[in-house]
Amino acid sequence: MMEGKFEKLEKLNVPALDEILGVPFRVLKDGFVRVVDYLGTDESIVQAARVSYGKGTKKLREDEALIRYLLRHQHTTPFEMCEIKLHLRVPMDCWRQWIRHRTANVNEYSTRYSIAIDATETTLPDEWRTQAINNRQGSAGFLDAAVGEGLTKDEEELHKLSRQIYDKRISAGVAREQARKDLPLSTYTEAYWKIDLHNLLNFLHLRMELNAQLEIRNYAEVICNEIVKRWVPMTWKAYWDYMMDSMTFSGLEIKIITEMINGDKKRIIDYGKENGWLAEDGLPKKQNRELFEFEEKLEKLKLNKPW
Repeated sequence: MMEGKFEKLEKLNVPALDEILGVPFRVLKDGFVRVVDYLGTDESIVQAARVSYGKGTKKLREDEALIRYLLRHQHTTPFEMCEIKLHLRVPMDCWRQWIRHRTANVNEYSTRYSIAIDATETTLPDEWRTQAINNRQGSAGFLDAAVGEGLTKDEEELHKLSRQIYDKRISAGVAREQARKDLPLSTYTEAYWKIDLHNLLNFLHLRMELNAQLEIRNYAEVICNEIVKRWVPMTWKAYWDYMMDSMTFSGLEIKIITEMINGDKKRIIDYGKENGWLAEDGLPKKQNRELFEFEEKLEKLKLNKPW
């Protein structure tokens, strides 16, 4: 064993996160997220970065500055040195979106091996959302609660009937893998989900956006603000500055904003026509997603549309 050249290391831990190990945070009607295990801290990110950049300084203020630099310039590998394992309970329709993030290690509750969890996500009369106009896969606003009462009643009957049929099949000796096939997507599943911090931040960035489905957004917000904030507070703060509270602009958008500052409306209209945003009469085209997203950015900046 080599001695003398290397200092003895101690495992880094985060007392604030240790306090909530195994504690479930309730999400939706019957879901939860809880921390099972973790590896690394903000200090681990700094330590990994200094292997590349040299030992440098070790003051806390400079550690935070380094983390902010890494995130700002998308030097992502140091963030991969931190990992976290979560235990999730989530409706299957929400889980379908979750599992599309193929950068995690996953082990899910098996309804081939075990009886399906007897819990479904339910919807109150005032929680039925309407289809968004500008986002074909999203929702916007809510149906009238009077209409929702009938939909909620139908949902209750559907859940009850589907479970009765499932239980009847199981009692009759039908294989679990076949008996489950008509269970609704609102049925809860559970999983262990292990992911590194870099990919977790990307997951949160996508699933905390306002155009993400509300249910998975609820999970992402709990993970971000109840878990990541405790685990890596410096990274969490930088994440909000550079990923959630920031915005990016395309080359075309920068050109238009520049001409808005210069007051050249003719050039703005020309840019819009050339790139298919505006019709020949100079009016915005309907159903142009890129144009709609740019107008959302202008609204966030409290700038009026230039057309």
